[in-house]
Amino acid sequence: MDAIKPKFKNLVQLFRESVDSFSERPLFGTKQNGQWEWLSYKDFGHLVDRARGGLNAMGIQQGDRVAVISNNRPEWAVGAYSTYGLGASYVPMYEHQLDAEWRYILNDCGAKLVIAANADIGARLQAAGDELLDLQHIVVMDGAGEGLISWGEFLAKGDEAPFDAVDPDSMDIAGFIYTSGTTGNPKGVLLSHGNLASNVSAIHQCFPMEPEDRSLSFLPWAHSFGQVVELHGLLSMGASMGIAESVDTIVANLAEVRPTLLFSVPRIFNKIYDGVHKKMNAAGGIKKKLFNAAVATAQRKRDLDAAGQSSGWVDWKHAKLDGLVFSKIRARFGGRLKFAFSGGAKLSKDVGEFIDLLGITIYEGYGLTETSPIATCNYPGMRKIGSVGTSIKGVHVEVDLSKTEAPESGEHVEGELVVYGHNVMQGYYNLDEANAAVFVEHDEYGRGFRTGDLGRKDEDGFVYITGRVKEQYKLENGKYIVPSPLEAKFKLSPFIANIMVYGMNRPFNVAVVVPDGESLELWAKENGVSAGSLESMIERKDVRELIAAELEKGSDGFRHYERCKDFVLTADDFSTENGMLTPTLKLKRRIVLKHYQAELDGLYS
Repeated sequence: MDAIKPKFKNLVQLFRESVDSFSERPLFGTKQNGQWEWLSYKDFGHLVDRARGGLNAMGIQQGDRVAVISNNRPEWAVGAYSTYGLGASYVPMYEHQLDAEWRYILNDCGAKLVIAANADIGARLQAAGDELLDLQHIVVMDGAGEGLISWGEFLAKGDEAPFDAVDPDSMDIAGFIYTSGTTGNPKGVLLSHGNLASNVSAIHQCFPMEPEDRSLSFLPWAHSFGQVVELHGLLSMGASMGIAESVDTIVANLAEVRPTLLFSVPRIFNKIYDGVHKKMNAAGGIKKKLFNAAVATAQRKRDLDAAGQSSGWVDWKHAKLDGLVFSKIRARFGGRLKFAFSGGAKLSKDVGEFIDLLGITIYEGYGLTETSPIATCNYPGMRKIGSVGTSIKGVHVEVDLSKTEAPESGEHVEGELVVYGHNVMQGYYNLDEANAAVFVEHDEYGRGFRTGDLGRKDEDGFVYITGRVKEQYKLENGKYIVPSPLEAKFKLSPFIANIMVYGMNRPFNVAVVVPDGESLELWAKENGVSAGSLESMIERKDVRELIAAELEKGSDGFRHYERCKDFVLTADDFSTENGMLTPTLKLKRRIVLKHYQAELDGLYS
């Protein structure tokens, strides 16, 4: 495990150094009345100073908890850094979470003050009344209401009583980040200033960004990936962030903000992959031929580069086709995009290679909230598409084989990944049994965290994720199945919007499939079929045959017993609204299974 030399001791130091070093540079951009307006580092620093005084005036002290319920916006970050400056802990939540989840988290962490995005959320918290045992104040960013403190009033309190920032110890808790709760109530992950500041320091050592770099921020800062890698990471390097208006406006905002960096989960990259291929298939003719030629030439150039070879003809052809085809695709993302960073879940190798061929260098990493979050990453000079990279400085990743099936002859050795290092959380809040289940001790590496992820390492130390230990199940014949790699491959089909594979203690695998309505409509048009609604389309025999063929195609490369032999079609997509996806868009298998259990059971009759 290579030692790390932390650039930052805590997030207060990180904030102050950045505000001082990059004072006149733009930090946050927001779209106001059709125009993008940018807040400088200097002005952001003044807002944080005012908010810190406001929190102190309302009784927030070292060790207290301040919660926030909001999407990404400058006030979110103001609340975070002002909280850190008091030695208190920041507890983020999502606007679209259920009220019951807000109440659970607020009571579990004992928050004394909540910063809410708007007066509606504030009123819903007020309606909980005595259920919120520790809550004393509700500050709202937008609007006002009886018993609520407006954002202007909050900052005015700070103007009246300025308060200098403290210097937190590296072991002081900077934040409670609650896990998504795929199997029960969310758990409060305690992350110290040292955890987060060391993770940011590791980014500086492997992938320093420039002050001229810019991202379009749409990953929620309430999640560790968006918060640490984008918010803390870019702020520490003097870069800027345009904040997307909404998920629906990402493509339009990319063209306006013209970012050089894109931080995203695989779902967004999958949509880019799917969208480009759908557009080319729909265009047909010369456009599709040029696209296919551009892809083939880019692949040839990549192979030559990897072998240390070159071809003047290939280079010339690639430059021409890149200008004719790929540059127009990149233009949809603003035309300046250089690097894309994927995390939060495993990225399909096919998708990663395609994004790379477009001329956008992609770097995939791996980690969890409990590892602050980065444990491994690809970076310049150390990159293998399909892997999640090598361990960052100060971190060691081991493969534990005690909970997994012995590999068959010729197969890679896979096991549960265990992470050791400065990034390992301080623990789950008030959950001793859960802590005992995940922490391990090592004579050389110290305390480690059992990730619950299955993976392997190659001879160069690159890590490959293959699934989740808890997702792993046995078929009736005793063969182990890890469903997530299958699902990821199936979702590359333009006709499959979502899928869950199932087969625990059953003779074979089956699936719940959500078809892609747009692709089915195009297929119907091309085949002279009356499209109708998605609900009516999934009743057609030829549509079932189409989906069956896509599942067969997607099974290529998997063992025969892993393939899905039957499936249920549904027009109802998995979403956060129906509870089948977590706020970070992970599949809640138990909820999907509960909803479709009868139909799945019927497939075995």
